[in-house]
Amino acid sequence: MRRRILVPIDPTEPARTRSAIEQVVRICRQEPVAVRLLRVQPVVSGHVAMFFDAQELRELQQSAGAEELQLAQNLLAMAGVSCNSTVVVGRSAETIVAAARDFGCDRIVFGREEPSLAGRIFGSLAQQVRQLLGASGDLQVIGS
Repeated sequence: MRRRILVPIDPTEPARTRSAIEQVVRICRQEPVAVRLLRVQPVVSGHVAMFFDAQELRELQQSAGAEELQLAQNLLAMAGVSCNSTVVVGRSAETIVAAARDFGCDRIVFGREEPSLAGRIFGSLAQQVRQLLGASGDLQVIGS
């Protein structure tokens, strides 16, 4: 069975995206894996959502998410690594865990995260994902 990697992409952190993709390329050179890029779009508040019909809002979120995945897709393509990409709306950590399980992934790869005040208070996204996974052991989280 071919192993599967999920790579959550945050467009506000291009250095983290590059770091994650570098890790994925190293892994792909060592073993055959299927790579899935994931962009979790934030849930739009009700005040903003009331100005759009549901279909239009979904299309806007999908379109924005697809654009935000371009850097990672291009980096993988330059390295000769194929991937699939998905855009999902939700809360970041919970959505990442659910997507990894839905897609049958065995690893989630995060890039290096720069220390931040929010990270010190709430933990990095990778730490939040690890906490949600608990001791289940069904998914390996790689990165900070």
